[in-house]
Amino acid sequence: MDKRIKNIEKELKYFESNNLDTSSLEHGLRILKKEYNSSLSAWDKVKLARQVDRPSSLSFINNIFDNFIELHGDRCYGDDKAIIGGIGMLENTPVTIIGVQKGKEANENIIRNFGMPHPEGYRKAMRLMEQAEKFNRPIVTFVNTPGAYPGFGAEKRGQAHAIANNLVGMMNLKVPVISIFIGEGGSGGALALAVANQVWMLENSIYSILSPEGFASIIHKDASMASEVVDSMKITADSLYDLGLVDCIISESEHGINDGFNQVCENLKDKLVYEINEMQKRKGNALQRERYHKFRKIK
Repeated sequence: MDKRIKNIEKELKYFESNNLDTSSLEHGLRILKKEYNSSLSAWDKVKLARQVDRPSSLSFINNIFDNFIELHGDRCYGDDKAIIGGIGMLENTPVTIIGVQKGKEANENIIRNFGMPHPEGYRKAMRLMEQAEKFNRPIVTFVNTPGAYPGFGAEKRGQAHAIANNLVGMMNLKVPVISIFIGEGGSGGALALAVANQVWMLENSIYSILSPEGFASIIHKDASMASEVVDSMKITADSLYDLGLVDCIISESEHGINDGFNQVCENLKDKLVYEINEMQKRKGNALQRERYHKFRKIK
């Protein structure tokens, strides 16, 4: 964060603690934050997408949906805590909600496997999506993962098959599907929750075939060159929107995603309500064809 912004924030706290007028400081802070956000490089956005204190899937779920009930297990192996899913209310509409959940501190990250799902997580997600289709519920997914877990156990239990099964299964769904990238979106691990009628991204989120470090390792044999290759990868929301791979960019507000989180959630909820209502006017076969052609036209 810009040093000027940090200094003004310190002054603002002092003014607030002493009951002094903060209007001019707040106005100056808004201008500086707007300038800062507009000047961010692709690498800056990668770092913002990876911030530990960035709002999680569960934060969005609890602020947008009512009466969320989490469901567990893949009915095959176990319950992957890196993926949460269940049923909630979007105003008067019941929806199925699925998200990749990262931790905020070490112990929680271990429980959530640092947001890297195992195959049972993807199977759980697909089970819930099939259930949503059975009861004609729209589906909303929140994506924030560096990628699927690449460990021996995950591969042994069918990681590649689980991801592939999700890609095929989501393509064939006959209910509205909206996927929202709220942080990182890495490789097939992200795509396995993002074969959707509409794909949205928060303005400082990323979506890529692999990490910038992995890309630099392949191209330059040096992972430390990640910041130098990230521009050419075109993984930021604005680049992907220009390429036609993303349908909407959600503003994180001039105050930043954490300070302006409630407003971001309000805007996101309003857009979800409108888009889902519009999509529910179309028949299931039409939604399926729309999703199929959306991805077939990507070159």
